[in-house]
Amino acid sequence: MSYIPRLKTKYREEIVAKLNEQFGYKTVMQVPRLVKICVNQGVGSATQDKKQVDNAVNEISTITGQKAVSTIASKSISNFKLREFMPIGARVTLRDRQMYEFLDRLVTVALPRVRDFKGINDKSFDGRGNYSLGIKEQIIFPEIDIDKVSKISGMDITFVTTAKTDAEAIALLKELGLPFKNQKN
Repeated sequence: MSYIPRLKTKYREEIVAKLNEQFGYKTVMQVPRLVKICVNQGVGSATQDKKQVDNAVNEISTITGQKAVSTIASKSISNFKLREFMPIGARVTLRDRQMYEFLDRLVTVALPRVRDFKGINDKSFDGRGNYSLGIKEQIIFPEIDIDKVSKISGMDITFVTTAKTDAEAIALLKELGLPFKNQKN
């Protein structure tokens, strides 16, 4: 038997039943689920130093456990000394096993390491069941060696779900363990 992540097992055995009871779905297929997690890091100083993008790609690959790709500029902006097709960031899309493993590490290890952490904002939903989270420092992840970091930078993490409304999405993400500030349990 192959390895199944802890959160995936929890979703199948506990969360589906709780959400079905809470929202009264007609079938199990209507229960919202997490589809993918997108991790994105923009590197503003990439116009001066090309190595910054390589560092960002390596850091995101280390954090997520999946090879990240560099993003390129779609158009030139002279005020920012930005040229079209210039690498300006890094991104990775996680699905299935890597997604659940990353979410587990984010919730149990990385977020509690944030200084003065009181929970994440529950206002960052897009109206269609997706949630975005901004992280100010990549050093909250234990995979990053602080001594080798040349520049502290943040990243955006987007949780894409099949939920139709924000209420369904927030219920799903709370059950998966995301620590929201204004939890009403």
